[in-house]
Amino acid sequence: MSSSKANSQSGLVRTGNRDFMKEINLSIVINLIRSRGPLSRTDIAHSSGLSQGAVSGLTGELLATDFIREIGGGQSKGGRSPVLLIINPLAGFVVGVKLTEQSIVAVLTDMEAAIVHCTTTLATSLRDPQTAIETIIQTVETTIEESDVPRSKVIGVGIGLAGMIDSQESVCCYSPILGWRQVQLAQPIEQRLQLPVYIENDVNALTIAEHWFGEGRGLPHFLVATIGRGIGMGIVANGQIDRGAMGGAGEFGHITMQPGGPQCGCGKAGCLEALAADQAVVRMACEALAAGKQTSMQWAAQDPSQLTFDHVARAASEGDTVALAILNEAGRWLGLGLSYLVNLLNPQLIVLSGEGTRTGDARLEAASQMMKQHIFDQLDKGLELIVKPLDEEAWARGAACVVLSEVFKHPINRDTRAGLLGVV
Repeated sequence: MSSSKANSQSGLVRTGNRDFMKEINLSIVINLIRSRGPLSRTDIAHSSGLSQGAVSGLTGELLATDFIREIGGGQSKGGRSPVLLIINPLAGFVVGVKLTEQSIVAVLTDMEAAIVHCTTTLATSLRDPQTAIETIIQTVETTIEESDVPRSKVIGVGIGLAGMIDSQESVCCYSPILGWRQVQLAQPIEQRLQLPVYIENDVNALTIAEHWFGEGRGLPHFLVATIGRGIGMGIVANGQIDRGAMGGAGEFGHITMQPGGPQCGCGKAGCLEALAADQAVVRMACEALAAGKQTSMQWAAQDPSQLTFDHVARAASEGDTVALAILNEAGRWLGLGLSYLVNLLNPQLIVLSGEGTRTGDARLEAASQMMKQHIFDQLDKGLELIVKPLDEEAWARGAACVVLSEVFKHPINRDTRAGLLGVV
């Protein structure tokens, strides 16, 4: 590659290899259409700094490869209505996979991350890496076959899982839920499927989906916090996912909130996860039963292992004062943690999601109130907190968006495997 300063992503690059310049200009046009479309050729020329002639040539090539398509005319300022351009959602398809300890959910999506087909595979345990790899391969193959999409149109696979992920090396460095350390996940799957495979922290994958197609679209600074069995976070800063130095940014659930507090699954004590996540709620309910407190959950006193988060949430919704007190306490811890994030990162938006948000319980209301009480003055101006319950398909869709984000990356930063559509 030429040593020219070809890192501008907003205008015509005037130095360096001609083919590479063309690739950069194609990327500029494609990403303008993706992020702001539908656009006319004149709109693209104005926004990119490219000449009308250059835009006509580039869009002609994209139309010839079916990567973009024309739709009905836009608003005219006099004369003929301009033809508008959009990304062709059927130009290619990607597979997204959400991996948990006992299940794999795979979705096949189009270029706009619309789900075409979904497959779920349940297993007793996927903690053995080889078992997980084989099950992922089978599930992906089944998803493609059942979708009726030609395999030649599938351009890559994204896999999301909990833990510290080195997305550059495609290695799961550490996943407490799966019990993995330094597991090379992508390479063996890629060899078998003969498709590019990308792995990502599951919350980061969800955050990419929110940034591209969801609540965070167009926002340079926002957070996605998830609560359920664990607590996680994805960070968008200056319009980019922040993964940290080792892929460990966003381990929000493992901030120590109460030194010497309850034991966390990570092995430490007093983590936010041990105080506010679903399992913390269950633990506090079991402690209340053991202390002989009067509650509608008394049926579980003889066998507390039968008690689940849903039981506690249901009891609270029916007015059980013990259950309400437990959810309020968990919510206050969560809200205090969220206030730390606001004070540190000053986001425009926090999307609160995960399976723990499905019930809309008292924990979330307590969290919102506590967060507002502890935010530094002025940092709440314009801050929005949105609760967005998502299912497993949404997590898998996030993994699909990891592949899409590679396809649309600027050529300087793009993984060379992602240039799979002939023109990108």
